[in-house]
Amino acid sequence: MLTSLFLSTRAFPSLITISSLNPNQNPSNVPKKSPQFRESPKLSDAPIKAPTAPWMKSPPLLLGPDQVLDTSSHHDKRIKRRNAEEKTFKALNRRESGVRGSKAMKKIVRNVEKLDEISDFGETQIDNSGEFELLSRITAESESEVRFGGKMPWDREEERFLLRRRKKERVPTTADLILEEGLLKRLRREASKMRKWVNVRKAGVTENVVDEIRSIWRLNELAMVRFDVPLCRNMERAQEIIEMKTGGLVVLSKKEFLVVYRGPSNSVLVKGEDDISSSLYEREADRLLNGLGPRYMDWWMRRPFPVDADLLPEVVNGYRTPSRRCPPNTRAKLSDEELTYLRNIAQALPFHFVLGKNQGLQGLASAIVKLWEKCIIAKIAIKWGALNTNNEEMADELKHLTGGVLILRNKYLIILYRGKDFLSDEVADMVDDRERLLRRYQHYEETKRESDIEILDLTNGKQSEEKSKTGTLFEFQELQTKFGEMETRNLETEAEKAKLEKELKSQERKLSILKSKIEKSTMELVKLNSLWKPSEPDDDIEILTNEERECLRRIGLKMSSSLVLGRRGIFDGVMEGLHQHWKHREVAKVITMQKILSRVVYTSKALEAESNGVLISVEKLKEGHVILIYRGKNYKRPSSKLMAKNLLTKRKSLERSVAMQRLGSLKFFAYQRERAIEDLKVRLVNLEDSASEFG
Repeated sequence: MLTSLFLSTRAFPSLITISSLNPNQNPSNVPKKSPQFRESPKLSDAPIKAPTAPWMKSPPLLLGPDQVLDTSSHHDKRIKRRNAEEKTFKALNRRESGVRGSKAMKKIVRNVEKLDEISDFGETQIDNSGEFELLSRITAESESEVRFGGKMPWDREEERFLLRRRKKERVPTTADLILEEGLLKRLRREASKMRKWVNVRKAGVTENVVDEIRSIWRLNELAMVRFDVPLCRNMERAQEIIEMKTGGLVVLSKKEFLVVYRGPSNSVLVKGEDDISSSLYEREADRLLNGLGPRYMDWWMRRPFPVDADLLPEVVNGYRTPSRRCPPNTRAKLSDEELTYLRNIAQALPFHFVLGKNQGLQGLASAIVKLWEKCIIAKIAIKWGALNTNNEEMADELKHLTGGVLILRNKYLIILYRGKDFLSDEVADMVDDRERLLRRYQHYEETKRESDIEILDLTNGKQSEEKSKTGTLFEFQELQTKFGEMETRNLETEAEKAKLEKELKSQERKLSILKSKIEKSTMELVKLNSLWKPSEPDDDIEILTNEERECLRRIGLKMSSSLVLGRRGIFDGVMEGLHQHWKHREVAKVITMQKILSRVVYTSKALEAESNGVLISVEKLKEGHVILIYRGKNYKRPSSKLMAKNLLTKRKSLERSVAMQRLGSLKFFAYQRERAIEDLKVRLVNLEDSASEFG
């Protein structure tokens, strides 16, 4: 009974205040607080009425003070426990960075590894059951991590494991190795205060730049240099070049600036590098370029240094374009896939040559042919800052000299492919020797066959008066001698005639298409012109004296506001703007961009007829031809309903202008086609006459 009573009070704490009431009593007469439910040291040991449920009609229970339970503390603990459970649930399910994923699992595994290390150091022995417990614990942790999908509640933030990227070790410069520490600090402190420098342009560290640096060294021991593209993109290479050419030491480097110290002496310092310390890429590229020519030491990109093509000879004695012969069952022309593949290969290759001139490239062509024996692609960079460079002219001359295939060309580089039909000099000589040997064997077999036939006739006692030449080499040579030249000429004539006829047919077809377009454009223009009804000039025009006309002309030329006529010409919007100008002033200034004077005069007369004004003059100014129109002494602004109803709208006037332009262009191209057809017919007649004379 007591147990159920205490459970009911826990479940319904609000019933404690009315538990001591009699069902027949009024709750309003009961005091709000019941002090008998709390234990107090001042109270006596008198029995206390225990709380009962409202539906119980039995008399209240009398309990001692030590037997009454204080439910307030249980209630507070229950609330705290509920809040803790809610916080735990939220921590497991909320989305926060760094609290779930593979990081928590890595921490668990790391903690387990630490435990294993501690157990190994302490020489503790773990039986099989312990191992199974450890594995089960790891599995349970991984499953719980997968289940909750986040950080485990027992993981702490201070145990976060961070992997920091190692800083790149600073390579000591030549100044660090040679100069003393105190002197180097002083020079760098003075270099940080410098505000004047020498500019290095795109051409690189030229002789003028070196002379400027040495002139500064006469007055000061430091000189600041500022690099422009492309050397500013590789300051390490810029430092090597400036130290090599000036003989100084770079003591400070910041962005695109270098501060050079003249040093205790002006001895030139050349930084030599061991071939073994360089990368395999650089060593192989150097091996490929050895023997092709002098290197370009002002190279602004990564090593190896390419060959300076400007130092190669312009003319090479005995140079000839390499012979070409395509392998059987292959086409010399590249497909799109092959072209893309070659461009991707060329992207990873180093630059082989650096070029700065447009002509006299025979030495470069000879070096490219020599390179093609080892590499199928020749990659040429164009010098920055070189004067009058034309990459298109360079590429055309190299194609003509080498016979290669141009796969890429822009203002920075030229890439040439040797082609599928490329033959090196050695291979070409071998092919020529093989053909010469084949012809010799063929001649030997032919003479041997003829001698065998003669011997056979002598043994049989018969000597044929006429020997058969069918199928022999002699017959082929004889026919080639008699009819070869004539047949070749006839074939060339027929081929040229067929080519001219094909071209004539194509031109006639294009001319017919142009004529159909001209007819269509003419119909459209006629339709648009039918919507435009120009006004006739009025004979009753106000007469102005020369003084009035000159005065109005000067007023109009001084006006700043004007009305501009574009390609649409005169349409309803132009007339509305003209009347809007006349609303505030007497003279309207109209500017037209037409360049032919006859068209300007026609436009001025049309404006005068449409506006019923008086034409003052037509002037030629810097911004175009100016038309000045006077509104008249008896001017009255027309109503909006009657204003320019006979003209085209803005859209229709633009369509008319486009149609006129299209018609003029079509007529021009049709005239060119007709001239081309006439020339082809004349050439065809001359070819037929020459063929008949030859026959």
